[in-house]
Amino acid sequence: MKTADFLVDRLKTWGVKRIFGYPGDGINGVIGALQRDGGIEFVQPRHEEMGAFMAVAHAKFTGKLGVCLATGGPGATHLVTGLYDAKLDHMPVLAICGQAEATVRGGSYQQELNLDRMFADVSEYVQEVTHPAQLPHVIDRAIRLALARRQPTAVIIPKDVQEQPFEPPKRAHGFTRSGPGYSRPRVIPVEDDLRKAAELLNSGEKVAMLIGAGAIGASDEVIAVAERLGAGVAKALLGKTALPDDLPFVTGCIGLLGTKPSSELMNGCDTLLIVGSGFPWSEFLPKTGQARAVQIDVEPAMLSLRYPCEVNLHGDAAETLRLLLPLLKQKDTGWRRGIEASLKDWRQTLKARAMTRAHPVNPQRVVWEMSPRLPENAIVTSDSGSCANWFARDYQVKRGQMASLSGGLASMGAAVPYAIGAKFAHPDRPVIALVGDGAMQMNNMAELITVAKYVDRWPDKRLVTCVFNNEDLNEVTWEQRVMNGNPRYDASQDIPDVRYSRFAELIGLKGIYVNDPKDLGGAWDEALAAERPVVLEVKTDPEIAPLPPHISLKQAKGFMFAMARDQDAGHVIRDTARQVVNKVLHREDTD
Repeated sequence: MKTADFLVDRLKTWGVKRIFGYPGDGINGVIGALQRDGGIEFVQPRHEEMGAFMAVAHAKFTGKLGVCLATGGPGATHLVTGLYDAKLDHMPVLAICGQAEATVRGGSYQQELNLDRMFADVSEYVQEVTHPAQLPHVIDRAIRLALARRQPTAVIIPKDVQEQPFEPPKRAHGFTRSGPGYSRPRVIPVEDDLRKAAELLNSGEKVAMLIGAGAIGASDEVIAVAERLGAGVAKALLGKTALPDDLPFVTGCIGLLGTKPSSELMNGCDTLLIVGSGFPWSEFLPKTGQARAVQIDVEPAMLSLRYPCEVNLHGDAAETLRLLLPLLKQKDTGWRRGIEASLKDWRQTLKARAMTRAHPVNPQRVVWEMSPRLPENAIVTSDSGSCANWFARDYQVKRGQMASLSGGLASMGAAVPYAIGAKFAHPDRPVIALVGDGAMQMNNMAELITVAKYVDRWPDKRLVTCVFNNEDLNEVTWEQRVMNGNPRYDASQDIPDVRYSRFAELIGLKGIYVNDPKDLGGAWDEALAAERPVVLEVKTDPEIAPLPPHISLKQAKGFMFAMARDQDAGHVIRDTARQVVNKVLHREDTD
């Protein structure tokens, strides 16, 4: 048995069934072992970074380890962005990388990089294997730590070590012996802290809850606690699918991409319960001293990090909420009824904004039309551009659906590889990716080729890539205007007009092109009923402002100052004003 053969066998023992990777001479020994064994599915993306994103998505949508693989040198450096995505979103991912021969290390050899140093910041654990007997404890420890701490880890294996005969560690001084296996423990707070938390929550009259990705899988427990406390529940973006949006007390996402009811919930509460969320922008949480707070998180480093909490409960969300529930008193206050009334008003506002006339198609309407058409088993991914605004606000989650995006890293170019990772994780479910044209040109167009390559492996062929074609790096354009008070900078913001739907047809997928809002509904119906993957390209208006839930005076001044020097000022101000007026009047303007 070669050392690479032992690696593959050990990965199977750990339950690894799939690797997203790209070959190269530095990792060819492992590729050969995968071929000889045949028990692990090898998925080839068009780029190593995309493979890392696929591994992250696989971890997000299965709850299991994601694995990516690359050669040394540039192959390994390409993985780094995806691994940082895993790190910031707390996902267990293992990276396996090749390296120049151990015999030439330190000799400035071709593709020889100090990969252990490069991976040191992004990885919870990184080790280069220099002897076959070292590999068992290195791979066991890398996988165990990735799963236990929900972080990326990396194992680097020089190409000559991969091909050496495997030598198991001896029962002798200078060796250590290792074994596979790990199960996450039941983490719960101590009883005294649970009682303190219950006393605090029972004393409040206006309770707000903020839930994040840590609450996914605890839906029933969150609902039960919210009902008992008469609380409204806001969601961080990564926790979007933790609760369905049709519940009358779920106010939707929070923050710049969030909703007005969520903003009002935080500004009006006197008590706050945070469950499994590391939502970064603390300015959207209550003012210091306004609310007494309790936080639940399985990661102690996240406790009381965004808002000063009186009681910090280190524990799993579902387990902790189950223990807390019997200690809570039933509340019946006008606070909940006010939240429900605000939500009804907000949904009318969203509809009015989505139906506002645009040139040619309002991007908000793209997601508004998509949302009610999605089946309950759909999986949705989004990129991090302006389309994330519409994903956050206009996509109304149903129970049973799954969704995610690059949250903490907010990387462009993750939506299509996320969708591919989701499709391999759940090949019998429809998957939809919402992507800006900037991300498509950056790297996602190439991954459509990956979709075409593997479609025959999926029993449900539906993978819809919806492209917002506005010829603009739109999120940054609005950041320049609103945050910096600068006019749009054409040199940095213009991107070429590409017919993505035609490219889809060229590689054997189905392409649909929409430039009239009246055709959107039918286009979504056609895409979701197709028997092969679809690129739905919509020509959207770049001048529809992704309005935050509240616009500050400073932001308004910056926006108007920028518009005074912007050649599109008349168009933008007129259309933004129409959105605001429609929001107030709850009317549709589709002429």
